[in-house]
Amino acid sequence: MKKLFLIVAVASATIANAEVMDRPTGFKIGERMTIRPYVSLFYTFDSNVDSRPHSDKRNGSSFNINPGFSAIYKGDNWSLTAGARYQHHFHSRNRSNMDSDSYGQTLAYTWSNTKDGGKGWTLNLREGYAFYSQDDDMTNDRGRGIGRDREQLDLGGSLQRRFTEKWHAAVDGTYYDLDYKNDSKRYAPLYGWSRWVVGANAGYVASRWTDLLIAANYQGYTQDNDRDRRGAVGTPKGRKISSDSKGWTVMAGIGTHATERISYRIMGGWSRFEYAGGASDSNGFAYQVSSNWKISDTWTMMLLASSQYQPSELAYGSDIRVDLVSWGVAHTMVRNKLNATFDVNYRHEQHEYSEYRSDDYDRDIITARLGLNYVINRFLTAFTSAEFQNFSSHDRSDYDYDRWRLSIGMRFTY
Repeated sequence: MKKLFLIVAVASATIANAEVMDRPTGFKIGERMTIRPYVSLFYTFDSNVDSRPHSDKRNGSSFNINPGFSAIYKGDNWSLTAGARYQHHFHSRNRSNMDSDSYGQTLAYTWSNTKDGGKGWTLNLREGYAFYSQDDDMTNDRGRGIGRDREQLDLGGSLQRRFTEKWHAAVDGTYYDLDYKNDSKRYAPLYGWSRWVVGANAGYVASRWTDLLIAANYQGYTQDNDRDRRGAVGTPKGRKISSDSKGWTVMAGIGTHATERISYRIMGGWSRFEYAGGASDSNGFAYQVSSNWKISDTWTMMLLASSQYQPSELAYGSDIRVDLVSWGVAHTMVRNKLNATFDVNYRHEQHEYSEYRSDDYDRDIITARLGLNYVINRFLTAFTSAEFQNFSSHDRSDYDYDRWRLSIGMRFTY
C-alpha cells in the first residue's frame, strides 16, 4: 500500500503543525458543538511534474485552493468528530491533463465509561473516504504516467475492556479499499485492492512505566489483478491469477513510559502472507515501533517503524514486503506563534514473488520535508513547505528519479 508511506510520513510531521499553536475557537453551537471552517490558498513549484528519470525531467507550477471544515460534538462520555475538504489545482502547463480536483471526508466516534484508568469500556469507530487526483501529492508513483486518480475508503473500529487497573484487552477490525481510475487508452494499469483485518490484543500493566502486550490479527485481500492486462512473450494476454490472498501476524512487546516525557511502544513477532490462493507463501519477522519524546515545552520528537506484506500495485501477479521508518521533530517559537517541523521517511519494497522475472526488483524511497507555520492573528496563518523525494532501484534504473517541491501560502480559519 503505497499510501501507507504517506500516512506514516504525515504521522511524524503532524506532531506539531499549526493546529497545536494558538488557534481560533470556531463557531460555537450550543455548549457542545464547535465548527471550524477554513480555506488555504497556496502556490507550488515542482521540479519534476511527471516524476520522470533525470533526462526527461521538466518543471512546473500550480496555484491551489483548499477549503474545508472540522467539527466536534462532545457528549457527557462520548464525542463525534467530522471533517471535509476539497482541493483544486490550477497548473501553469498541461491544463487539460493536469488541472484536477481532490476531496474527502472523515467521521469518528468515541465512547468510554472508564474513569482514571479504572474498569470500563471504550469504543472507537471511524470512517473516511477520499478521492485523490494523480498530482495531489508526491506519493503518486511515476507521476502522470503511473500515478492515477484513485479512491480510498477506510472503515475501522475497536472495543476495549479494562478489567482492572492492570489488566486490559481489546478487539478491533478494519476495512480498506483502494480503487485506481485506470485510463487503459493512455496508461498501463495499476492494480487496486481491498483488505479486511480482524484482531485482538491484551495487556498487563506490570508497573507505572511498563505495559506488557500481546496482539494477533488475521487478514484477507482481494485484488483486481486477476487478469493480466499486458501479456508477455509466450504467455497469452488475459490469463488469470487468483485475486484472493490471506495472512496473519502475531506479536508481543511492551508499551511504556521511560520517563514523564518519553513514551514508546515496541512490538515484534512473525507474519505469514499467502498470496493469490497459494501462488506464493511469504514468512518473516514483523515489527511495530512508535516513540514520542517531549524534549521540552517547545521541542517534540517522534519515531515510527513498521513492516507488512501486501499485493503489489505496480506489477501484475506480485507480492511485496514493505519496511517503513519515519523520524520527525517539531519546534515552536516566538511565543508559540511560529512552528517548524522536519521529518525524514524511508520505505523499502522487496518483491517476494513475481510472475515475470522483469518485475523481480527492490525499491527504496526516501522523502524529507520541512515546514514553517506562522500565526499572524486569530484568523490568518502563513505557511511554507519544502519536500524532496528520491526513488531508486538497484535492478531497474528506469525507476530512478528525484523530485522536490516548494509551496508558500496563507490559511484563513475561523
